[in-house]
Amino acid sequence: MSTYVIARIDVTDPEEYATYARQTMALAEKFGGRFLVKGGPQTVVEGEAPSRHVLLEFPSLTAARTWYDSAEYQRILPIATRSSKRDLVIVEGV
Repeated sequence: MSTYVIARIDVTDPEEYATYARQTMALAEKFGGRFLVKGGPQTVVEGEAPSRHVLLEFPSLTAARTWYDSAEYQRILPIATRSSKRDLVIVEGV
């Protein structure tokens, strides 16, 4: 079953965050993930929204957790947490 990583992000240090973002695509692909949304223009039609959204698809919950828990991702994660405020969830699809 496909599993999705959904991130709602407000970038506080764009230069440092770019260092993190440049590394994420190849790393997700290594674990079977692919980006469906990575920033980009948005239109808020209800409520409030952060400045950036990210949506990754993985083939399974195991693959998503393996990516998130990997030494490679954990190495770059502090860059993201220093340079942004974010919520990140892993959700199983239907």
